Amino acid sequence: MGATAGAVWGRAEQQDFRSRVRGTLLGVAVGDAFGAPVDGLDLDGIREEHGAEGLTDLAPAYGRRGAVTHLTQLSLFSVDGLIRAQVRRDTGAWHPPTDLHRAYRRWAATQRDWGPDLRRKDDGWLAHEEWLYVRRDAPRALLLGLGDETMGTPEAPKNPGERGPEAAARSAPFGLLVGWEPQLVVQLAVECAAQTHGHPTGYLAAGAYAVIVHGLARGESLDAAVQRGLALLAARPGHQPVTEALQHALGAVRQGLPTPARVTELMGEGTAEGLVAASVYCALVGEDVRHGLRLAVNHAGPSAATGALTGGLLGALHGETALPPAWLAELEGRATLLELADDFAMEMTQGPALHGPAGSSPAWLARYPRA
Repeated sequence: MGATAGAVWGRAEQQDFRSRVRGTLLGVAVGDAFGAPVDGLDLDGIREEHGAEGLTDLAPAYGRRGAVTHLTQLSLFSVDGLIRAQVRRDTGAWHPPTDLHRAYRRWAATQRDWGPDLRRKDDGWLAHEEWLYVRRDAPRALLLGLGDETMGTPEAPKNPGERGPEAAARSAPFGLLVGWEPQLVVQLAVECAAQTHGHPTGYLAAGAYAVIVHGLARGESLDAAVQRGLALLAARPGHQPVTEALQHALGAVRQGLPTPARVTELMGEGTAEGLVAASVYCALVGEDVRHGLRLAVNHAGPSAATGALTGGLLGALHGETALPPAWLAELEGRATLLELADDFAMEMTQGPALHGPAGSSPAWLARYPRA
């Protein structure tokens, strides 16, 4: 698997890219944190707890406002794995799915260890962040899929019946590989999703979501990005449930004012293709980021995942400054999210100045070891 030559990075292009990277990661986390308090409640339960309009502001989950779930945790390790893949390329090794699998295994260690093991220098800086060592209701499919060294692939996937949205919800960072051709972004997201979600619907929905984010990060409209995703999926076996769900979402935009019932209908059984479709719908019809996220979490379905997926789209589309500042102020792990986002943007735009045959920054290799 290879990449194309990257874009020419002038100052304005670097600043726009960094804003979209920050927006995507913060958007995933804000949507996740917004939906977490009502995850699993039906609409009546949400209204009973939060009023007739449903949830309109951050609320406590896991003992605090702004707490994120495993969805944000895994998105962070997606970014870490992508940076590590670029750094390890200096050694002549180039297989990003392997680097992502290693990153996800480092996340899996946070779910069973008491805290960081500072003796493991090859872990890099992210795995040494103590706040990540909390268990936030990660489903069994994730823990089983990443429970041993064997890496699932589309040909031999882990959990071949798993259609949940978790793999798609950690796939926004793949869309930030703006120097890659779209079909390679789809392929990488599919290969990495199969490490935990082996049903074609599960991993193809992840590929669709990643390539939609890719279009947004390149400056396309959301509608154009979805159309590109549909075209790329059409050649892949088993794509029909995903493409039909996305087409249903595009059609629903023209069917009157958005309602919780329409979002719930798009989500279907709460599997990956339905949640990706619902997130596309919420991002398309939302009057602004806050409204889009409110639509994404006030329904009878997995609110944290739909919020995370919608937040990633809106953040990639509009950049970090469009996100609700009061929510960002309370967001768990914001400093880590921003630090990682800026590292990713720097690696993608100025990687040769950080590491390579001509010399490498020792600080960078300590943060992102080649091992």
